[in-house]
Amino acid sequence: MLTSVHLVLVVAFAVAHGLVILRALLVDGRDPMSRAAWVLALLLLPGVGVGLYLLVGEPHLARRLRHRSVVVLDLLAGRVQATSQASAAARDAVPERFRPAFRLCEALARCPTVGGNAARLATDSDAAITAMVAAIDAATSTVHISFYIWLADNNGLKVVEALRRAAQRGVICRVIADGIGSRPLVRSRHWRDMGEAGVRLQSALPVARGALMFLGSRVDLRNHRKIVVIDNRITFCGSQNCADPAFRIKARFAPWVDIMLCFEGPVVLQNQLLFASDWMAESGEDLTEVLAVPPGPARPGGFPAIAFGTGPSSPRGAMSDVFVALLGGAEREVVISTPYFVPDAPLLAALVSCGRRGVETTLILPARNDSWAVGAISKAYYPELLAAGIRVFEFHGGLLHAKTLVADRCVGLVGSANMDRRSMDLNFENNILLCSEATAREIRARQDAYLADATEILPETLRRRSIPRRLWENTLTMFSPVL
Repeated sequence: MLTSVHLVLVVAFAVAHGLVILRALLVDGRDPMSRAAWVLALLLLPGVGVGLYLLVGEPHLARRLRHRSVVVLDLLAGRVQATSQASAAARDAVPERFRPAFRLCEALARCPTVGGNAARLATDSDAAITAMVAAIDAATSTVHISFYIWLADNNGLKVVEALRRAAQRGVICRVIADGIGSRPLVRSRHWRDMGEAGVRLQSALPVARGALMFLGSRVDLRNHRKIVVIDNRITFCGSQNCADPAFRIKARFAPWVDIMLCFEGPVVLQNQLLFASDWMAESGEDLTEVLAVPPGPARPGGFPAIAFGTGPSSPRGAMSDVFVALLGGAEREVVISTPYFVPDAPLLAALVSCGRRGVETTLILPARNDSWAVGAISKAYYPELLAAGIRVFEFHGGLLHAKTLVADRCVGLVGSANMDRRSMDLNFENNILLCSEATAREIRARQDAYLADATEILPETLRRRSIPRRLWENTLTMFSPVL
């Protein structure tokens, strides 16, 4: 028989369990699939499920940080708009079918589409770091850097040393590194060395300890952005973290294959806005004067572009909406590369619609994924994608980490956002949407290089899948909203 103490504990847990399930059902605005997945997890794993829900069940930011994020972005966006050129001419240069996607990004960025931009595509990850270091060494006023993962390896330390040199010659350098993704660097002597050289440092979304974990921001909600802005003059945007392609923390999946572009023109100030909003929300330092500087001059013959960010403070599903708008505008061809493919219902429907209406739709994913769950869930969607006429390829040259979308060889999207629930609902992400046949052609050429080292998934391959494997992959999709 249960003792009175045991009985009290059982009743208390049952009440707590019931309250957590009730909470999962009562949260407004939640995707029905996410709600169902959490209730299922709580019923099947009551003990573990309650703890997980309290930690990661809702995309909550600490109240102070959420308030600051909204206020700061509104304030800074007003400054950027005041110094930006009118967007009508820039947006008019975009094919009409893609203008809804640009207008959506304008609403998220609180800034207009701007014309007169130029971009250079780095040949590989090492070349991108070399270009960043050269730009830092040429900086005269400010260097602003934000990375999700920053390793103390060859490339990581090249940037560390460049920042120290810049700070020592009087350039104001500010660095944001995610509190989990870059934790080894933040705790290392290299971080302290940068601070001693005069670099201003900020660890993003640091994780509280003990009971405070349940009171602060959601533990796995991260700043996934990759932003480099030099002198309000040039900016880098893409998928690359500050690390070697060997990526020694997950070396067995190496090399990590990324894409990074260097932009010049008015869009630079919009990427500066994203950095400044994160910096002010985290540190409290006022950067309005940095954004009061007029944007870089429009480049003759430059293209329209807009830099925008998404995160927990954005409307739910904002990043998915951008993907859907671009897919809806495509008439001839869409090519996508992403390492993590766990689409929500609207994104999956938009992809299937592309294939069914005759748009040549190609999806490139890594053959080996560093997330076993995401890799399995991605494969569960293959039959539906192939049935709609979408071609799916698996890349064998390492972990394909590049996040790219090119539609009709004229519109391109690059940045940090994956096609998974984390990027679409949880993490802070940054992307640049552009309209340029020349730049889109360069990104497509890079995508073709991925395809040259990839194997197409054919219907007969899927038919050979074992029943246990199909059962495993399809079962995992039920829990994809909680992963």
